[in-house]
Amino acid sequence: MSGKTLIEMRNPVTQSLDAIKAFLTWKGRAVDPMPSTIEFMQEEGRMILILSNKKDSYYITTATKCSCPSAVYNPGKPCKHMRKHFPQEQVAKSADEPLIQRGGFKPFALLPSEEKVMEAV
Repeated sequence: MSGKTLIEMRNPVTQSLDAIKAFLTWKGRAVDPMPSTIEFMQEEGRMILILSNKKDSYYITTATKCSCPSAVYNPGKPCKHMRKHFPQEQVAKSADEPLIQRGGFKPFALLPSEEKVMEAV
């Protein structure tokens, strides 16, 4: 199996329990009981396999993408798995976002007292 891509990091796809059991067996890791998270380091970075709440599949999560339904329905927005397992990447990413997307935009005119403060600066 060397040289063959087993799990794609750039476009993660939810994996079945059978696929993960076969993968763990191939890697020489225990499959009973199935772990709730499995972490891997690869050249592209860190990847985490997370057992779904229904315990019927594993979501593949990286710092930038996740295969969970929330990430699929809200593209570009970090899901709970990304926020939990990659908090530093989310903080660094949010600092690059425009102020309006971070909630720091006031869509109305300044109050008179705020205008005086702004003029003084």
